[in-house]
Formats: sequence, C-alpha cells, structure tokens
Amino acid sequence: MITKRRLLKIFQILLAHFGKRHWWPGETPLEVIVGAVLTQNTSWKNVEKAIDNMKKEKILSVEKLYGISVEQLGEIIRPSGFFNIKSKRLKNIVNVIYDKYNAKIENMLNVETGLLRALLLSVNGVGPETADSILLYALNKPVFVVDAYTKRFLKNHKLYNGYGDYHDIQTFFMENLPSDTYLFNEFHALIVCLCQIHCRKVPVCTGCPLEEDRVRVHSS
Repeated sequence: MITKRRLLKIFQILLAHFGKRHWWPGETPLEVIVGAVLTQNTSWKNVEKAIDNMKKEKILSVEKLYGISVEQLGEIIRPSGFFNIKSKRLKNIVNVIYDKYNAKIENMLNVETGLLRALLLSVNGVGPETADSILLYALNKPVFVVDAYTKRFLKNHKLYNGYGDYHDIQTFFMENLPSDTYLFNEFHALIVCLCQIHCRKVPVCTGCPLEEDRVRVHSS
C-alpha cells in the first residue's frame, strides 16, 4: 500500500511540474506503430525525418506499406538508421495487420490485450518494449512500457529492488497502479522527461521535483 501511494504521489508531482507530455507523437495509430519500430536504436529526430519522408512519398497507409518492397521502404526510412533491418520489421507488422485484420488497425481494438501482445511478440524483430508501445500508444491498451529511463528512475529513487528484467519491472508498475491507459501513458512519458533532465546517468538533482521524496527515502 505504501508503494502504491508513493507511486501515485510521484505521478502527481511530476504531472504538476512538467505538465501533460502529449506522448506518443503521431497523427494516426499507424504513424505511432511506425514510430515504435523506427525508434529502435536511434533518436526521435531521426525517426521524424524518416516519417516525413514517408509522408512525402504518400505511403503512410497499411495498403501502401503492404505493397511497397522492402528495398524501396528501406531507402525512404534511411534517416532512422539500420534502415534495411527496420524496413523488414515494419513490413512484418504491416503484413500481420493486412492479412489478419483486413488491413484495418481498428479491427485490432477489440482483441484481448494478452492475445494481441503475444501476436506482436511473435513478429520477427518486435520485442517487449516495441510491442507494448504499440499496445499502449496506438491501440489504447493498458500496459506499462518499460525502457532504460524507467529502470534508471526506479534505481535512483529506490522504488524497486527486484531482478530488474522487463517483465518484473512492468509487473511492479501494473500491480501498484490502477489499470488505466491514460495513467500508464502519461506516467511513462513523465519518467522519460524526468530522466532527460534530472535522472541522467550522472544525476542532476538540483531543481528536481522529486528531490524531497528522494532525500526522505535515502535517509530512512
């Protein structure tokens, strides 16, 4: 119960300090899915360049992506880095949407979250973070996304002392927070914001909105 209260308090403090993050940036669910694949091992600025290229080429639809060759797609998304690998991964996901859901992302919305997650994880090149980003940000499924920022945040604030693999950390959040899509979305985005400014590899605690909470925990 203490952990649950503390997590919610942290969320409220971060939200009041940073405001709503409006994450994930994307005009459509498909654009979010594309971004989730392209953001692997690169910066978001590079992803934006690749998505801009896709918009210029007018291929941001399931049908167009299904029809384009891996090689053509790779050239278009070149700014995202590892473009040959990412074009194959993107095509793998699009093929599932096209073949299994009649090329309509909305047909995925009523599928049970666990089944949909298992399906995404079965796609070559899709790991837990990418799958969960698609579930949460594109399909509005209540799953908590874990990344390197999440792990750093937990360690710095002594919130979690488990083994620290993806599943365990995700379970920690989902067992200690209400199952709510907005909460999971906003909390993860706020953690990313916090870690970019304060919870860096070498922490910058001056001005951190959680400094009082951190000092209290470290001194207890």
